Amino acid sequence: MSAPAHPQRNAELLGIYVNDHLAAATGGIELVCRMLRVHAGSRWEAPLRQLLDELRDEKASLLAVTQALGIPVRQYKQLGVWVAEKVTRAKLNGRLLSRSPLSDLVEFEFLASAVRGKRSGFETLRIVAEVDDRIDAAELDRLIDQAHRQYEWLTDARRDVAAATFGGRPAAAERTGGH
Repeated sequence: MSAPAHPQRNAELLGIYVNDHLAAATGGIELVCRMLRVHAGSRWEAPLRQLLDELRDEKASLLAVTQALGIPVRQYKQLGVWVAEKVTRAKLNGRLLSRSPLSDLVEFEFLASAVRGKRSGFETLRIVAEVDDRIDAAELDRLIDQAHRQYEWLTDARRDVAAATFGGRPAAAERTGGH
């Protein structure tokens, strides 16, 4: 590996940043796995399965960034997010012993928001790639485009789930400025 073209600043902060995104990737994978169990056989199964495959691929790409930059992976952060995802299953949703329709909406909303955050993280790493050629800029461009497509799908899905939960038309939200 070559040295950075123009040394990037705050390498220790970049290590924290990348590890935070790795931890979030772990939580996203866990959430989509749970959603797949809930939505098995439904119209959401195939797109959720594709999303899961893409999330795993993205996590592998983030791990490649950590290796390229010599950033140690902080396993405790990933473990913490994994545990937190399990704890959120006990959240209050209006029902104590059964799954609420609100759970579906909250999960799709959370995923849409998380994918926007993930896309921002890939964009930040793409900016860093301008000053550090150890980072694969083309791979980050691919990940940014993929995250944008995921967000588009999740936005449509959460609108459908909101309409199914509370009534109304999913298209009614499109006039608010969209995505």
